[in-house]
Amino acid sequence: MRNLFWLFILFFVAGCENQKARKPVEKASHVEQKLTPEQEEMKKKIEQYAVFELTTDLSKLSENQKKMIPLLMEAAKLTDEVFWLQSYGVKDSLRKLVNDSLTWEYVEINYGPWDRMDENKAFVKGVGPKPAGANFYPKDMTKEEFEKAELPDKTSLYTLLRRDENGQLITIPYHVAYQKQHEKMAGLLRKAAELAEDEGFKKYLLARADALLTDDYRKSDMLWMDMKYNTLDLVIGPIETYEDQLFGYKAAHEAYVLVKDKEWSEKLKKYAALLPEMQRGLPVDEKYKKEKPGRDSDLGAYDAIFYAGEANTGGKTIAINLPNDETVQLKKGSRRLQLKNVMRAKFEKILVPIADILIVPEQRKHITFDAFFGNTMFHEVAHGLGIKNTVTGKGTVREALKDLASALEEGKADVLGLYLVDRLHEKNMLDNDIKDNMVTFLAGIFRSIRFGAHEAHGMANLIRFNYFKEKGAFTRNENGQYAVDFEKMKQAMEDLSRDILTLQGNGDYEAVKNFVEKYGRMDGTLKSDLEKINQANIPVDIRFKQGPEVFGLK
Repeated sequence: MRNLFWLFILFFVAGCENQKARKPVEKASHVEQKLTPEQEEMKKKIEQYAVFELTTDLSKLSENQKKMIPLLMEAAKLTDEVFWLQSYGVKDSLRKLVNDSLTWEYVEINYGPWDRMDENKAFVKGVGPKPAGANFYPKDMTKEEFEKAELPDKTSLYTLLRRDENGQLITIPYHVAYQKQHEKMAGLLRKAAELAEDEGFKKYLLARADALLTDDYRKSDMLWMDMKYNTLDLVIGPIETYEDQLFGYKAAHEAYVLVKDKEWSEKLKKYAALLPEMQRGLPVDEKYKKEKPGRDSDLGAYDAIFYAGEANTGGKTIAINLPNDETVQLKKGSRRLQLKNVMRAKFEKILVPIADILIVPEQRKHITFDAFFGNTMFHEVAHGLGIKNTVTGKGTVREALKDLASALEEGKADVLGLYLVDRLHEKNMLDNDIKDNMVTFLAGIFRSIRFGAHEAHGMANLIRFNYFKEKGAFTRNENGQYAVDFEKMKQAMEDLSRDILTLQGNGDYEAVKNFVEKYGRMDGTLKSDLEKINQANIPVDIRFKQGPEVFGLK
């Protein structure tokens, strides 16, 4: 009866969101045609994304594992459908506004009519600004109305806010709102579980299927943490809150299908054991590091073979640190998955070309893939350190800092990751040159700022750029090229780590807002330097050729 009630509510509130008749999109002709100025501009936007094929060596997989891949990809693809509903609404309703194939291709890349690489500006005529709360909340809902609403689960990661027939706010659980997609996903995960040869992976798939039907993900998160020996892996469900820029409360759907590189993963094991020591050594007062990270934390290297949903938008993730559940993190820790093939693509197609323009020639020798991999890996390690619950009784850091939580957390992970690398070098536990990490880190700031200040990673890098500039961590010559001051960078990364960890622990929203406003600004010099990258036609990010057909699988 309860589900019937929710289905009735959904039918009422969906209203005009029902499927509309599809308007055919103009097909791209095989014959070379002269493009209009608008089409030329759209073509340039599409070319911001370099195409990269997601593949790996399947010879290491058993026949059952190969049979699982299409099932896992099909389940993952269903998160695309849900994410469209969360980020925009009914996808087909956009078709009546789009008359050419190039614009529609860019719509598909962005999962909507707003340009994720250009401050979420609308690029489809007739579409207004993107709502800060995406489609998680009613468009006319104010923050004040939300705060006053007496709805116990309104801040849940897994509820939508809608209006009833009287215009009052109500919550709808994800498993009800997206019942059709969740039931299909669950069925596919159960089919895949029948083929699973690793008992831990099988248990996880079955638990994740159950979670999709109940919105209770903790058990499956715990089981995912316990997996140690499986070659195939799957991340699926409502996970990150980046899409909700109103409060940062609502988790968006996404998925990754992964193949473990066991040789590389074996090399990384020793660093996971150092987490308790790393926590104790954080450059912050004792009360901000009193929490103890779980001891089951894991570091691993993977090839990604499928991205979907939120993960497949804008700047693509090159490493994963999950679960986000603070309770699971404190009890079990987290797993840090380095997506080696995607990381390599971004390094070669984007980071190296940027360095050739913006880094002084004498420091370009310090741009290395090993440093890029290490910086990224310890970024993910750093996510698990610090504090998850405020020291001031304001709840979790995520709850206290709301829409600013994601940018601050990404900023913490970036700078604290470099701080950890430096400390490990001092202990002779890393054998490459620390200068490699620092110069590669600086070049990486330029790469990520291009995602835009509206996006958590882009804002985090902009804050760090201005903070480091203030501290003299780098210099800029008359040619617009940058050089690291190695000693000043060491001090700057320690200072910024301390500042962010303290801001998070205090949970003071206004203090964080002031911090973001002070350092989250782009001046004319930085804009002109970034324009040099654009004029050189260096991609902003990548997009994927992916799916079972890449491997010849059905």
